[in-house]
This record gives sequence, structure tokens and C-alpha cells, in this order.
Amino acid sequence: MIPVIAAAAATPIPESAPATADAFPEVASAAAAGGSGGLDYLSLILHASIPVQIVMLILLLASIASWVIIFRKRRVFANAFDEADEFEDKFWSGVDLGQLYRGATERNRDVSGMEAIFEAGFREFGRLSKKRAVDARTQLEGAQRAMRAQLAREIDGLERNVELLASIGSVSPYVGLFGTVWGIMISFHGLANVREATIATVAPGISEALIATAMGLFAAIPAVVAYNRFATKVERINVRYEAFAEEFSSILQRQAHLDDE
Repeated sequence: MIPVIAAAAATPIPESAPATADAFPEVASAAAAGGSGGLDYLSLILHASIPVQIVMLILLLASIASWVIIFRKRRVFANAFDEADEFEDKFWSGVDLGQLYRGATERNRDVSGMEAIFEAGFREFGRLSKKRAVDARTQLEGAQRAMRAQLAREIDGLERNVELLASIGSVSPYVGLFGTVWGIMISFHGLANVREATIATVAPGISEALIATAMGLFAAIPAVVAYNRFATKVERINVRYEAFAEEFSSILQRQAHLDDE
């Protein structure tokens, strides 16, 4: 028995098909791509179809526009809150309202925010107080209308271009999805001329198409986050402006009654 076993052990085992790079070219190429650093995104974009490239260009421009608006509005809101804090400190410091008004209108300087609301209300109140036939109630109502109109203009200025962020945030994913659908459609349409379809045949086209979706999300996410943040800031500054207008109306009401007496 022992010689038989030894002979069997000595008998060479038939070699199977070697798992070499020549037998599996797709695996070898995938390994080479993975070893060379992964996907070449620039190459995928440049070799994409014309409609997909147009979609990518639109998304790139939308992303640039959204970031420009984000940086500008960030500075605008920071200035608005700083100016509101500074003016409230001066207003409640006990300074004379006439002096504060002259400071707002001197040298025709451009005022904004809370100071502009104060200037509009005090100017209208002073204009109506010079008319003899106008009573205190009419003076107060005129000042309140002027402040409401100026407040609306200030809020409209703060909200300008913010709605564009909402549009970019809501539309960009669908634009990217359109590019993806178009690219996948072109990839599968190309299989009609291929006898043997493999994953290596459609993978490049699908990769190109999926970049459009990624770019759509890249443009949409910052725009949505910035829009929600700026909308909250608009609401906060609007509450502060309305509160100041009400408090200033109370001061003007007391001043109008004192003038009547």
C-alpha cells in the first residue's frame, strides 16, 4: 500500500487554467486603475457627451453664483446687525432725538437699517407737526406709515438674491439627474453595436453620467443651507426693526401729547 500511495503522490497534478492577467484582462485593467490612484475625474468630464457637459457647465455656473451670493449676503447681514446694535446704543443713551436726526441727515450721508427707519419716522413727524390743522393722532399715524414703508424697503434689500439660493438648491439636483439619465441612456444605446456586453463596456459611460448628479448635489447643498440660514437672519432682523418702530412710536406719541398741551 505504501508504494501505491507514494506513486500517487509523485504523480503530477494536471495544471488548471492559470489565473493570469492574460486570462482576465478586465480584472487586470481594473487593478491597474485602482493602483494608479482611482478615477480620473477630469478625463471623465472631458470625455462625456455634449449634453452631459452642458449640464455640468450649468451646474458649475450655478454653484459659482450661489457662493458669490453667500459671501456677499454674509457681509450684508453682518453689517446690518452691527449697525442695529450701534444705533440702539446711541438711541437709548438719552441723546436728544433732534440731534440724532441731524446726525443721520448731515452731509446727505446714506443711512440704512434701523437708522433709516428712525430718520423716515422722525422726518414725517416733524413735517406734519409744522401744520397747524394736523392733530397729534394724524402726526403719529403719518410717522408710523413712513416707518413701515422704510422697514419694508430695508427688508426687501436684505432679501434680494436670497430667493436665487432657494431656486439653485431646489433645481440643481434635478438638472444633475437629467444629465445622469442622458448619460446612462447613451451608454446603454452603445451596447447595440457590441456583441458581448460586460460591465467594462458600460462602466465608463455610467461613471461620466453619475458625475452630473454629484455636481448637482454639490451645487444644491450649500445653497439650501445658506438659504435657511439667511431666512432666519431676515426674520430676526425684521423682528428687531418692528420692535424699534413700535417703541419709537410710543415716544413720538408722548411727544405729540406734550406738544398739544
